[in-house]
Amino acid sequence: MYAPHTDSDIAEMLAVVGVSSLEELVEVPDAVAIAGPLDVPPSLPEIELAAKIAGYAKANTAVGYTSFLGAGAYRHYCPPVVMSLAMRGEFLTAYTPYQAEVSQGYLQAIYEWQTYVCLLTGLDIANASVYDGATALAEGAIMAVNATGRRAILVSRAVHPNYRAVLRTYARGLELDVEELPVAPDGTTDTTNLEARLADKRFAAVVVQSPNFFGSIDAPAADVVAAIKATGTILIGVVAEAMSLAVLATPASWGAEIAVGEGQSFGNPVAYGGPYVGFIASTKEHMRRIPGRLVGRSVDNRGNDAFTLTLQAREQHIRREKATSNICTNQAHCALVATIYLAAVGASGLRRAAVLNVERTYALAERVAAIDGFSRALGAPVFNEVAVRVPATFGAARVLAELERRSILGGVDLGRWYPEFADCVLMNATEVTTPEDIDALCVALGDIAAAARESAAVHV
Repeated sequence: MYAPHTDSDIAEMLAVVGVSSLEELVEVPDAVAIAGPLDVPPSLPEIELAAKIAGYAKANTAVGYTSFLGAGAYRHYCPPVVMSLAMRGEFLTAYTPYQAEVSQGYLQAIYEWQTYVCLLTGLDIANASVYDGATALAEGAIMAVNATGRRAILVSRAVHPNYRAVLRTYARGLELDVEELPVAPDGTTDTTNLEARLADKRFAAVVVQSPNFFGSIDAPAADVVAAIKATGTILIGVVAEAMSLAVLATPASWGAEIAVGEGQSFGNPVAYGGPYVGFIASTKEHMRRIPGRLVGRSVDNRGNDAFTLTLQAREQHIRREKATSNICTNQAHCALVATIYLAAVGASGLRRAAVLNVERTYALAERVAAIDGFSRALGAPVFNEVAVRVPATFGAARVLAELERRSILGGVDLGRWYPEFADCVLMNATEVTTPEDIDALCVALGDIAAAARESAAVHV
């Protein structure tokens, strides 16, 4: 083992911190030291231990609930073959799957993931993934800042609130200004005054999300895109629900130069909030600015395909001040899961799943809107999510509490992020949402509506 510190180095450092030995550095003070033996239960036979663990699992109250939760985390069917392959030891033990000399198989998988992202977004190049959709947005914004030299970002208020929060966190450290575009009455981005706001050429990028946080299809119109590009501003498209890419226009087709998003829907379970898999794709113009890892394909000295990292503009590979990002790794295993999922379902299977998402969402919207006291809050076409206005005498929080009492997770309270939608619930449906699930929800909402009418009558 190589130890760079000499005895004199160590003595000098110990003198600075005021201790006489290395052992003294790790002494536990009496105030926090364990005074006596720990109360540790005795060991158990494996059978009894398994039964005890199973008992703990039964305490998980989420089991047995019907869920209409979405808001950036989506339940989708995952074919068994995906985890059967992804959980193989060869993948799980690959600590450094980007090392070309030992990980050709993993590098090929990452290369294929990048290829899928390019096909789905319509853009030229994609990276090997980043932590999640929120950090992908922040990194994409930094790409735009580096490309334009401008120090401000204009982001739609219909972009996922958590994504915007992460963007602001990044921006604060880099001393970037973040301003917002309002939400139109139909749930899309209000671009009425966009051209005037872009006139002074302060903004490096305009950020929109489609489908946006409300589920509304929010790709900007051609004249809006033209106005953005006329000022030298970069359009960044956010895709928080990757499944939508199977049926909606690609970010490239509606003018985005950079697309960022979340690939959790491709085989990765919701799993208590993570881990997820973010992606960034761009035109060739921004190839040198894209952060994280890029895997390229070449040919070795025997004429075989060879995969390796390329354009390594990361802080681990070049001078820190020249790095495009301080992202130090990628979500390799989550990206592997997504890659196997996409290969398993294929283009036609992915499209069928996405179409089912649309059908179930509209079935949910129509059934709920038919209940007295409930209505659709926004009018734009949607994918996966629908905002529902609830009876004013109850409010969103109470409706959700009443549903949870019936083992139904009805959605999220939009008032948590948008005060103007305090009486609205954001509900989600995917291909795993059954007609029976919708029936149960509507029965419960019908009871809530009846209770709301009785409450209103009493107050009158």
